Amino acid sequence: MTTHADLLFTGGPVHLGNAARSRASAVAVKGERIVAVGHDELRELVGPATEVVDLGGRLLVPGFQDAHVHPVGAGVELGQCDLTETVDVEEYRRRIAAYAAANPDRPWITGGGWSMESFPGGAPDRAFLDAIVPDRPVYLANRDHHGAWANSRALELAGIDARTPDPVDGRIERDADGVPTGMLQEGAMHLVAAVVPDTTREERLAGLLRAQGVLHSLGITAWQDALVGTNPVMGDASTAYADALDADLLTARVVGALWWSRERGAEQIDDLLGAREAMTRGGFRATSVKIMQDGIAENHTAAMISPYGPGCGCRNAGDHRGLSFVDPEALKEHVTALDAHGFQVHFHALGDRAVREALDAIEVARHKNGLTDGRHHLAHLQVVHPDDVARFRALGATANIQALWAAHEPQMDELTIPFLGPERSAWQYPFGSLLRTGAVLAAGSDWPVSSADPILGIHVAVNRVEPDTDGPVFYADERIDLGSALAAYTSGTAYVNHLDDTGTIAVGNLADLAVLDRDPFDGPAADIWDTHVEQTFVGGARVFAR
Repeated sequence: MTTHADLLFTGGPVHLGNAARSRASAVAVKGERIVAVGHDELRELVGPATEVVDLGGRLLVPGFQDAHVHPVGAGVELGQCDLTETVDVEEYRRRIAAYAAANPDRPWITGGGWSMESFPGGAPDRAFLDAIVPDRPVYLANRDHHGAWANSRALELAGIDARTPDPVDGRIERDADGVPTGMLQEGAMHLVAAVVPDTTREERLAGLLRAQGVLHSLGITAWQDALVGTNPVMGDASTAYADALDADLLTARVVGALWWSRERGAEQIDDLLGAREAMTRGGFRATSVKIMQDGIAENHTAAMISPYGPGCGCRNAGDHRGLSFVDPEALKEHVTALDAHGFQVHFHALGDRAVREALDAIEVARHKNGLTDGRHHLAHLQVVHPDDVARFRALGATANIQALWAAHEPQMDELTIPFLGPERSAWQYPFGSLLRTGAVLAAGSDWPVSSADPILGIHVAVNRVEPDTDGPVFYADERIDLGSALAAYTSGTAYVNHLDDTGTIAVGNLADLAVLDRDPFDGPAADIWDTHVEQTFVGGARVFAR
C-alpha cells in the first residue's frame, strides 16, 4: 500500500545541494522529513490530503543557514531608532529627531545602524546629537557594532571626560584638547553601555520573533547566534530563546555561541558547561563558544601581523598593530580545554594576526586532544596571510565568510585599503584561495551589521561586486562559482551547526527548504541579486510565504 506524502514539490527544478550538484524535479515530504526525491514517478505519492506545490520552473533549494548572526539584537534595534539602509547624514538627523519626538517618555534614545562612511574618518561627534536631543542621553551603535556614538548627556552619565583613561580593549576618540568627541571604539562602548537601561525580557522576545520573521522571509531555516550570554554591547539573548521555547514560538533551528568574557580566564568554563546543560532544549543548542579575538580594520583594532600603514591616521601609526583581546598563549590553553569539553569554538578573527592566533590555538588543541568533532570555525577573515590559507584544511577549521563585505564600497576604499597597502589589500576575503586548498566554507551575514539576505551575499561571493552595480571587481581571483557559494549558505553552515540531516535535499533529511522565484543558474551571474525567496519550510511546515 502506497504511503501518501503530506507535501509534494513538483515541476522543478530542484537543486539537491549534494557533492555532484545533481538535480531533480520532485520532492516528497512526510511529517518532518523528505521521503522521496525524483521526478514524475513521485506523483503516485499524492493522496487526498497531500499539498502539492507546483514549482512552475522556480528553483527549490535546501533552506539557507546563517553561520554568524545576531537576531535578538537586530530585532530589538528594528524597534528602536533605526539608522540602517541609508548613509545620508541628513536622514540620520531626521530619523533621530522623529524617534525622539515619537518617544518622549523613553529616558534614553537608543538604536543604531549608522555607517562609518557617512562621517570624516568614520567618526561622528557628540555636537550633532546634542543639537537634536539636548535633554536626554543618546547612544547609537554603528553598523558593525564595534563602535558607538554618544551625546554629551550620555558621556556625562557614564562619567566620561578628558581624564577618563582608554580601556585596554578599546579607545575613546578625543579632540585636540583630549576632550571625548562622543565616538567610542570597541571596549570603550562598554563605559556607556553599562549605564544604558537594559532591555526587558518582553522586548528581547519581541526582538527575536521580529528577527525570526525577517530571516524566514529570506529562506533561512537555521542559524548560529554569534553571541549568547551577558555582553554589555549586544545584551543577553539567552532569555529571548528561553521564552520563545517556553511559548513554542521558535520555528528555526538555532545553535547559540556562548560569550567568552575576555575579562575572565579558564575559570569561566564551568559556567559555560552549566549554561550548555541548562539552555540546550528543543530547537536550541548552546554548544558553541564565541571568542572575539580582535576588532575591525576600520577603527584600527583588527589584529595585524605588520603595522598599520600611515593611511590609518591613528595614534602610533607605523607601529600600531591592533588588539588581540585574548592573550595568544592563554588562547591556546582555553581552546584546548573547550575542545576537550566538547565545545565548538566560534572565533571572531578579522586581521591576519588574529586569524593566525586562532589557527595556532586549534593546532595546539588538535595536538593535545587528537581529532575531535568540534568543527571550530573562524568568522570574518578580512585579511588572511597567504601562509595561513592552507592551514584551514589541514586543521579542519571552517572558514566562516561574510561574503557581502568582499566588494568595493566607501568603507573599504576610504577607511581600509589606504592603510593596508596593495599587498595586504589583496589578501582580503580569500574565498577562492580557501576553496582551492580544500577548506570548508560556511557563510553568515553578521546581521544587523549587514543585510541578512543570503542571495545578496551569494551574489558578491560570485561577482566580487556589490549587488545591482557595475563597479570594479574586488580581487577577481577570489571569486567562487554559484554552486560553491550556495553550498556555503546551506551544507557548509549545516556542517558547522552539526545539523547533518539538513543542508542538502536527500531522502531522510529534514524538510528544511526554500523556494526561489527563479533559477539563478539559468541567468547571468550579474543578475543573481535579483532572485527572491517565495516560500520557506522548516521540517515540512511552511514558515513563510510571500
